[in-house]
Amino acid sequence: MPRILSVWSPTWPIATWRRKHPSRWPVSSQRDGAFEAAPFALIATERGVRRLYAVDEAAAALGLFAGQKATDAMALVPELTTDEADPAGDLAALEALVLWCVRYSPAVALDPPDGLFLDITGVAHLWGGEAAMLDDLLGRLGAQGVPACGAVAGSAGAAWVLARCGEDRTVAPPGAEAEFLAPLPVTGLRLEPQAAAQLIRLGLAHIGQLEAIPRGQLARRFGPAVLARLDQALARAEEALVFQRPATPWFARLAFAEPISAPEDLARAARDIAEKLCVRLLAEGRGASRFELAFHRLDGRAERLSIGLSLPGRSPAAVARLFAPMLERVDPGFGIEAVTVAAYRVEPLAERQISLDAIGEVAREDGVAPLVDRLANRLGETRVWRAEAWPSHIPERAVVRRPPLSAPEGETWAKDRPRPVRLFARPEPLEAVVAPIPDDPPKRFRWRGRLHTVRHAEGPERIAEEWWRRPPGETVTADVRDYYRVEDDTGARFWLFRDALYGAERTPKWWLHGLG
Repeated sequence: MPRILSVWSPTWPIATWRRKHPSRWPVSSQRDGAFEAAPFALIATERGVRRLYAVDEAAAALGLFAGQKATDAMALVPELTTDEADPAGDLAALEALVLWCVRYSPAVALDPPDGLFLDITGVAHLWGGEAAMLDDLLGRLGAQGVPACGAVAGSAGAAWVLARCGEDRTVAPPGAEAEFLAPLPVTGLRLEPQAAAQLIRLGLAHIGQLEAIPRGQLARRFGPAVLARLDQALARAEEALVFQRPATPWFARLAFAEPISAPEDLARAARDIAEKLCVRLLAEGRGASRFELAFHRLDGRAERLSIGLSLPGRSPAAVARLFAPMLERVDPGFGIEAVTVAAYRVEPLAERQISLDAIGEVAREDGVAPLVDRLANRLGETRVWRAEAWPSHIPERAVVRRPPLSAPEGETWAKDRPRPVRLFARPEPLEAVVAPIPDDPPKRFRWRGRLHTVRHAEGPERIAEEWWRRPPGETVTADVRDYYRVEDDTGARFWLFRDALYGAERTPKWWLHGLG
């Protein structure tokens, strides 16, 4: 059965603003002859009306609330300090909090504008239980200036209601959602305001009262949305959560009794956590092509590293060796308290049994793969590749980039149409071309300031554009290229072309496209 943790910070926009503007935070104000925390609120314009977007604890204690008109709030609390809200910045900060929460679960979903969902199924034991995990999460948020509430239940809807309407830090046992939700208000079901107001007006103020009404009558009177929300809260219907990070069961965590910071300790931790995860991959007969390592600091920041493999693997030594050069970029701050690793692109990987004849081939593969991995992780994944033929008669489209050790797809170039050893990414213009018309090769041309006299030539090979790439009716039949393979008087070979027919609307031009 799934277990969902919902965390909610009613003052999330205030906390985000305070982090951005620490020097502008109102410290205290004098009220009734005593000094107390100054009330503060953020304001946003909603349908042409200025309203409170969020209020801090001091403003809430004075009776102010989000959604209240700004003029009414200023009349009630003249000393109220305000600033402009930034919903886009609040959402960006919430997305950053998702990455921070990966220390608790690899599956974290946004619950905008001020909450998160964590799927903690199967990971709570790493923290000593669900209650201990919840206490640790809320304690760390509070230490960072983000007071929050949270709850754990068997569904996202139940956890949401308990976090916002129930007792803080409630952990509902599996199957006990109905018992815990019965006394809570129906507004916690995330209904439309009109539907919630109608239920309350008819005396159905608590979730337990809805359970006593026959489902058919409830649907006819209030619509199917009320039933859907009720079923989601009571774990009778699933709710799709959009996780910001792809959920992966291939996740391992290692916590330390004392924070570490020495480079040799970081390297040892990387080896230990890699071995912990690779043992699981080996037991399941699987390998992974990508590993992400995260060092979680005492201040809540996570230092992240990632590597990729050209072939799926599960060797802890190879994984640790690829992470080793990156460890010098890790800033431990005041210390690293935990390290996590996740494997992605996981696929079956069977053990290989080879014959004596194949030993040389396997040895070459095992020797090339580590080299490719080191180069790709040092230079970048897009910097290491191999060229492969692609079924296109346009020269610059006849080659594509493939992963260096991927299996070839069997496409080859036509043997009757040879191509140069070096093909330019962009053809270069030729000058002072002397060529008989209409279809003869050039006799002389200048390239990069040097004049070349042609001694031998082959061609033309006429290549037209790929008409299917243009909308119907826009194909230009005169847009063709005539390619020639020529050799100058020094023995150098060139592959050049004329980009239009003589007699066409535009003047033909000559270009050099390759060498050799």
